[in-house]
Amino acid sequence: MKAPALATILILTALLAGCSGGEPEQSQSSLTAGADVGIAPDAKLAPAPAEGLAKRQEVTTGTVSLTATDPVDTGRTVVRIVEDAGGRVDDRTERPRSNDTEPSSSLTVRIPADRLTATLDEISDLGEVTGVSVSKSDVTMQTQDLDARIGALQASVTRLQGLIATAANTADLIEAENALSERQAELDSLVAQRRALSDQVELATISIDITTDGPDSAGPDSFWDGVVAGWHALLSALHGLIVFLGRAVPWVGFAALVVLVGYAVVRLVRRR
Repeated sequence: MKAPALATILILTALLAGCSGGEPEQSQSSLTAGADVGIAPDAKLAPAPAEGLAKRQEVTTGTVSLTATDPVDTGRTVVRIVEDAGGRVDDRTERPRSNDTEPSSSLTVRIPADRLTATLDEISDLGEVTGVSVSKSDVTMQTQDLDARIGALQASVTRLQGLIATAANTADLIEAENALSERQAELDSLVAQRRALSDQVELATISIDITTDGPDSAGPDSFWDGVVAGWHALLSALHGLIVFLGRAVPWVGFAALVVLVGYAVVRLVRRR
């Protein structure tokens, strides 16, 4: 009875040892296969996130129209707000009130793109907004193209400078200098274009028109105000009459001269 039991125990032990010994070999084989195809043992089969994507470049332009009691003073306040935001004023026109026109103010301002919304909100508080329009144009591809061309030209300029330094004869030196001059001129032009494009991206261009609601149509509130208004109206009418007479004097003189000449001609004809 003891011999068969001992044999059974030995057989089971051998089987268990064989199973446990095969697992590491299989695991090692799998790891080796994974290493052969370039896959890490703990790698996840998921796409890696894109890296090095270019930042979006945008040129922002817009217009703002608003009305205010004093457009000229409001325009000066706009200048202060823009400069406090780190921007600048490229164009500014002020039209004070006159007999024929109402006051107004027009500005073309450059506002940092990252502060555009806050600055426009502050400007809008200066009066009643009658219109706002803001648009953005994507210039990312144009920016990348300029950067690539500038990099290529810089490399070409560096190589030509090296050739000039090691030129063996005058002919090679002259040829290299001519090529360098052309490359440098083209490089300077591209750098200027890139700088201008960067300025447009960094600073939004906004046109602001400020007008008034129109002339005050409210009438006088008291008898004395009526007297004053009537007096000013009389003075205005007299001023207009005097101006009209002043303009008419030359015409009256010219007409009198024509009449005298005509009368003299008629008298002369009758005498003959």
